[in-house]
Amino acid sequence: MTEDEMRKRLQALKIEHRDLDAAIAALTDAGGPDQLQVARLKKRKLRLKDQVSQIEDYLTPDIIA
Repeated sequence: MTEDEMRKRLQALKIEHRDLDAAIAALTDAGGPDQLQVARLKKRKLRLKDQVSQIEDYLTPDIIA
C-alpha cells in the first residue's frame, strides 16, 4: 500500500469513526432499548480508532531528537 493510499484510507476511517460517533449519540439520545446495538457500534468504533492509530504511527516516523 502506497503512502497516498494509506492517507486516503486514514481519511475514510476517520469519517467512518465520526459517523459511528453520531450514530451512537443518536441511539443513546433516543433512549431506546437497543443497548446491544449501541455496544456493537462502540466496539466497532474502538476497532476503527485502533486502525487509525496504526496508520498514523506508520505515516509519522519516530525521530529521536
